Amino acid sequence: MNCFGRIAAMTLVLAAVASCGRKDQGSEAATERHAKVELTENYVDTIHLAQRDFRHQLVCNGLLRAQVRSELSMPHADVLTELHAHEGQAVSKGQLLAVTDEEAYRRALTKAERDVEKSQIDFLDKLLAMGYDSPDLAPEEALKKAEVTSGLFSAKYDLEKAKQDLADCRLYAPISGHIADVEGKLYQKADKLCSIVDDSAFDVEFNVLESELSSLTPGMGVKVSPFAAEERQYSGSIRHINPSVNEKGLIKATARIPGASGLIDGMNVRVVVERQVPKSLVVPKDAVVERDGYYVVFVYRDGRAVWTYVDIVDSNLSEHAITGCARKNTEVHPSDAIIVSGNMNLADGTPVSPRASEAAL
Repeated sequence: MNCFGRIAAMTLVLAAVASCGRKDQGSEAATERHAKVELTENYVDTIHLAQRDFRHQLVCNGLLRAQVRSELSMPHADVLTELHAHEGQAVSKGQLLAVTDEEAYRRALTKAERDVEKSQIDFLDKLLAMGYDSPDLAPEEALKKAEVTSGLFSAKYDLEKAKQDLADCRLYAPISGHIADVEGKLYQKADKLCSIVDDSAFDVEFNVLESELSSLTPGMGVKVSPFAAEERQYSGSIRHINPSVNEKGLIKATARIPGASGLIDGMNVRVVVERQVPKSLVVPKDAVVERDGYYVVFVYRDGRAVWTYVDIVDSNLSEHAITGCARKNTEVHPSDAIIVSGNMNLADGTPVSPRASEAAL
């Protein structure tokens, strides 16, 4: 190949390389433009606003109290010779819990029985002295006089007391439940022995402000959750509302929680009191954002997010009941498509693309 041929060949190769470079640059530019479009696309979720009942919730801190709690003490402050109670033990009504030393009381009972026998003999002698051979023949007034003067009345009283003193050496469970706070020790003197907690039902005590009193009525339902395990929830109802305001301006209410297995006397709980407010416009809390001191929702219209001021009428743990903003003279209506996600960085008129049109909340 001569010189001119080699030059022509090299020219063709360079042209081909240049052409490939221009194609690669064009492809990269197109990809970059596509990526920018994808990054600037705002995808949102929407709901259609509708009137429905709103669950008004009053949230308070409460304290659990067992329905019945019995504090048990030994009638005699003597040495414990038997102890059949330990903390956490389930007991039934009438079950033996503890025994104190009985020896002195047995001796007292024996003496009281002998005193009655002696007094009965003196009683008959008194009747004979009054001219009656048998108690069946004596009038009631003569019987009473002979019983008192012979000491039979006092002896019978002492016998009954001795029997009771001996019986008081044994302590039985007055209710069914679980043993708590055992203080008695075997072979030691005991004053307070333990407590029995009837945990078949609990009362929860909680305080409300005076302004909240109108939203409470006996029989209203409550939900109770322990702070230590908020996923567990128990249902009950308000039983009593104390008609008195304490020095802190609070009013005490009490609700009954039946069948509350897993709760413990004295446990701190969260109490939620619910009532239904009809015909409310309800949105999830995530649908409302705060801008410049106002509450705002974004309404989806014609591919754009429309900034709309609202007022929050009421709130519960997960939702707001809303209306149009009175200060801004705005309105919201049933069937408005409310943006409920992806709204934190939106502005008025931002183009958005709904992922899917959802049913009314």
